[in-house]
Amino acid sequence: MGCALGYFGLPTFAQNGNTFKGRISPVPVEAKMLPDITGVGMVSATLAGTKVTINGTFEGLASPATIVQLHDSKIARGVRGPVIGDLTATKDVKGTITGSLTLTPEQVTDLKAGKLYVQLHSAKGAGVDGNLWGWLLP
Repeated sequence: MGCALGYFGLPTFAQNGNTFKGRISPVPVEAKMLPDITGVGMVSATLAGTKVTINGTFEGLASPATIVQLHDSKIARGVRGPVIGDLTATKDVKGTITGSLTLTPEQVTDLKAGKLYVQLHSAKGAGVDGNLWGWLLP
């Protein structure tokens, strides 16, 4: 599963060391989840000191977005990790992702190493560990 997760976080490369971008897309854990996990999106993050500001868009969900969170995979890209903090998402099948968080020095290092990811959940995708995932890459 780790390889599949890394694949779905395809990058859009940034032009400086403080900007990160990623594609968010479905990551089904089991085949039976495929009908409930739909949608795509893009996210970008800007790092200023230890503050990261995230903006993005999504569309095509099977049901309205419920929560969106920033996670740190800690070990390596493609590996699930703990929540760093909550972001804000439009409560619809199409919308925006926004938010700012203060990172620890270790989380800043992990961001620069491509280990932080955005995970978007939806009502229909509840219980499937988030509909859309995407790693923030330099």
